[in-house]
Amino acid sequence: MTDQPFVPADFEARRGFTYSVRAVPGGAVVGCVYICPDRERPGATKVSSWVRADRAELDAPLHRAVSAWLATAWPFAEVTYAPR
Repeated sequence: MTDQPFVPADFEARRGFTYSVRAVPGGAVVGCVYICPDRERPGATKVSSWVRADRAELDAPLHRAVSAWLATAWPFAEVTYAPR
């Protein structure tokens, strides 16, 4: 999980986001992605993700997909997302 607490106001203000990662086919939840303001560096965004232990092979592909998505579809100037 993430190492910083979620603040409900971030979600209400659309500064914080949580996404379920679902299997195709079937739709079972296999992980989660968290996008939140970085509490230590104003203006920066912190991203974390996890996958279930029985789907560990998806961790690196998820990281690559989320990294590309953040770079192309989000307006963040600075993103911290631990490398795999």
